[in-house]
Amino acid sequence: MAQVQYYGTGRRKHSVARVRLVPGEGKIVVNGRTIDEYFNLETLRAIIKQPLVETETEGKYDVLVNVQGGGFTGQAGAVRHGVARALLQADPEYRGSLKRAGFLTRDPRMKERKKYGLKGARRAPQFSKR
Repeated sequence: MAQVQYYGTGRRKHSVARVRLVPGEGKIVVNGRTIDEYFNLETLRAIIKQPLVETETEGKYDVLVNVQGGGFTGQAGAVRHGVARALLQADPEYRGSLKRAGFLTRDPRMKERKKYGLKGARRAPQFSKR
């Protein structure tokens, strides 16, 4: 018999996280490594666990994550988004609390593109009078 699994895709900045929730004892594996090995900042680990804490399902599911692109903060945000979406698939009753906490909203902020004639998105070359 196939084990029940719930999927969720999370995105933030340039990061994309594919999250799988499997009934278990609460292990979190990111790209084949434990959460402590992959995310070495406690704040990032806390961000990832937020949806599980909010829905009181912290020890009920093993979280298996594949995450690509962006930096570690963006990746943590993407994983949180994916976990929230997977929890929603597991039990639609969680929708109210997850939505209230803002975990289902995809953070739309993206890096502004560099414009020609400038050094960055808005930074102009240094002005010289002489």
